[in-house]
Amino acid sequence: MLTRRVIPCLDVDAGRVVKGVSFVDLRDAGDPAEMAAFYDSEGADELVFLDITASSDDRETMVDVVRRVSSQVFIPLTVGGGIRTVDDMRKMLEAGADKVGVNSAAIRDPELINRCSKEFGAQCVVLAIDAKRVANPAYLRLQGEEPQLAEAPWQVFTHGGRRPTAVDPVKWAKLAENLGAGEILLTSMDADGQKTGYDLQLTAAVSENVGIPVIASGGAGELEHFYDALGVGEADAVLVASLFHFGELRVSEVKSYLAERGLPVRGA
Repeated sequence: MLTRRVIPCLDVDAGRVVKGVSFVDLRDAGDPAEMAAFYDSEGADELVFLDITASSDDRETMVDVVRRVSSQVFIPLTVGGGIRTVDDMRKMLEAGADKVGVNSAAIRDPELINRCSKEFGAQCVVLAIDAKRVANPAYLRLQGEEPQLAEAPWQVFTHGGRRPTAVDPVKWAKLAENLGAGEILLTSMDADGQKTGYDLQLTAAVSENVGIPVIASGGAGELEHFYDALGVGEADAVLVASLFHFGELRVSEVKSYLAERGLPVRGA
C-alpha cells in the first residue's frame, strides 16, 4: 500500500499567508518562509504554495517569495498561481519548486499541460481543480466535445474561485491525465474552511476516474476527516491549511491518528 501524504498549504496574498472560508473572508496567518520552515521541521511530507490572486490580478507568481520559501524547506514544494506558459513553469522550477500547479490557464488552453509535461516531465505538472456544487446541473462540456449532462453536480471555477467555467471536474481530471498531468490537486470550494469534512463524493468521483495521485483539499476539521478522505474519498494525500496554521492540530497528530487507523504514513 502506498504511503499517504499530509501536506500543509500556504495560500499567499500580497506576500503573506492567508486563510478564508470558501475562498473569501481572508485573514492573515503569517510569513510564508517562516511557516514553511516550521512545517518542514514538523515532519510534513510536502508543501504547497499557492499565490491565490496571481490569476485574478493578471500578474506573475511572486518568484521572490517562492525563492524564500524553497530556501527554508527540504521537502517537495509545489507552487501554483498565475502559471500561464512553459516559461512561467520554468521560472518556478528554477526558483526552487519541485512541482508546479496549473489551473486557470489550462482551462483556456488544455494543451499547456501537454507542453509542460513534455518539457519537464509529468512528475512536475500538477493540475489544480477548484470545484463547486451547482444547484441545477447544466450541460457541461469541454471544448470540442458534444454536450453531455454532468454525472455529478459540480463545475470547475478559475481565477481563485472567482469565475465559473461550466466544466465537469471529473471529465477535466481525466483529460488532464491524458495530456500529461502527473497529479491532481482537488479543492472543494463548498467545503473550504468550513471544517465539516472533505467533499468525499467529489474526491471519490475524481480518484476513481484517474490513475494519477489525487490530493484532497478543503474541509478538514477533525482527525476523522483525514481518514475519510483517504479511505472513502480514495485520495492519495490530504491538504491542510487553517487547522495547522492556527495551531488546532499538528502534523504529527494527524500522522499518528492515520497510522493507528492502519494507513501507512511516513514518520508516525
